[in-house]
Amino acid sequence: MVINLGLLVLTSTLAIAAHPFPAENNFICEVCTTSVDYIKTTPTSFLLQGQFSNDEKDIRSLCSTKVDGTETTFSTACDTVVKNYATIKQLAKARVDPKTICEQINMCSDYMLEKRWERIPTIQNHIIRDINADEKMTWKAGINHKWINSTLADVRRYLGTIVDPDHVYTLPVKEFSQDEITDIPDSFDPRDKWPNCKDVIGHIRDQSACGSCWAFGSTEAFNDRHCIQSGKTVVLSADDTTACCKFFPCASMGCNGGQPSLAWSWFASKGVVTGGDYNDKDTCLPYAFPACAHHVTSTKYPACPSSEYSTPKCDKSCTNTDYQTSYSDDKFKASTSYSLDSVTKIQQDILNYGSATGAFTVYADFPNYKSGVYQHKTGRALGGHAIKIQGWGTENGTPYWLVANSWNETWGDNGYFKILRGSNECGIEGQVSAGATN
Repeated sequence: MVINLGLLVLTSTLAIAAHPFPAENNFICEVCTTSVDYIKTTPTSFLLQGQFSNDEKDIRSLCSTKVDGTETTFSTACDTVVKNYATIKQLAKARVDPKTICEQINMCSDYMLEKRWERIPTIQNHIIRDINADEKMTWKAGINHKWINSTLADVRRYLGTIVDPDHVYTLPVKEFSQDEITDIPDSFDPRDKWPNCKDVIGHIRDQSACGSCWAFGSTEAFNDRHCIQSGKTVVLSADDTTACCKFFPCASMGCNGGQPSLAWSWFASKGVVTGGDYNDKDTCLPYAFPACAHHVTSTKYPACPSSEYSTPKCDKSCTNTDYQTSYSDDKFKASTSYSLDSVTKIQQDILNYGSATGAFTVYADFPNYKSGVYQHKTGRALGGHAIKIQGWGTENGTPYWLVANSWNETWGDNGYFKILRGSNECGIEGQVSAGATN
């Protein structure tokens, strides 16, 4: 059988445009290719009979998850697959491979490597000049060593968090008991309240050339809370989260992006092992990739690779052969996972239990941040990024969140940045997740 791919695309009016953000684009593609794989393995007689009800139910399950017995749909990507089912079925029967089928209905596109992003430098002198010349601006821009000679395509590879509401999974909202409600101070840093955990909380990591920020922002916040609750200063593994909190059940794709909220659910159901930075010798599963410098000679870090790393394998074993505890026995679990849907709730939860995980939209001016309270001024949206919201305060009358990034300590204010608090700047207050520890 010969199928005219072009004709099928032209006659399919339900195809969508490629998503402009890399993590969302990768997720939509994964939903499509996984659905096509399922359809291709359905018995031919079943397809020829035109029976679809079971297919539709199974396909839609890729975009939903069950919490406390209630199934919640969190993405519209499955709707697109279902609407294009007839086209997909025809191409699947003709033995067209899943990626090609999904490209035909515009659900897979290598948007991140589009040439226009490779032509735009990360460090743009006119952005730095305009921000620093604006007397009303609350932050200062400058040249971050990490991004010298890089392009916005390089930055986008780091932006692995899904932030589009059409594809974000939101955990159940936490309601506070009366015992948890206390006066909220004007400023707060958990390193001051829990000095025993100061080194854990203040440890700035590097996700390297991998879009695993979703795993870092969640693992780091859980790590802080575990230390605060237990008094143990072990370092938990962002590598375990990146590799093993996969499409099932985390709707995540390792270095290609993911859902920090579902990482918190995974901490509660599966747990995470110990794991320090690259080449760490004292933990079960240290990070697979070294900290790196983009396109610049560094006395501290090796050069980043020219392309993104592949997601590390989930072998469910410790890579450190000298570590005495088995992978299964090394797991640390959360007891609950939840979302925080207001500024007051975010503050109250951090005040009581430690750092939380946040996500926001990164614009082209953000990589140039050096100090002060960031507010978006100029530049296009690049993608979604997950981080650890650590505390808050006020600087020169401007309220801010204190945030730990995962771009190593050479970026920003020694690896940190402040961002405007109270107005959901770049979505920073709209996607906050956390949990309690065992």
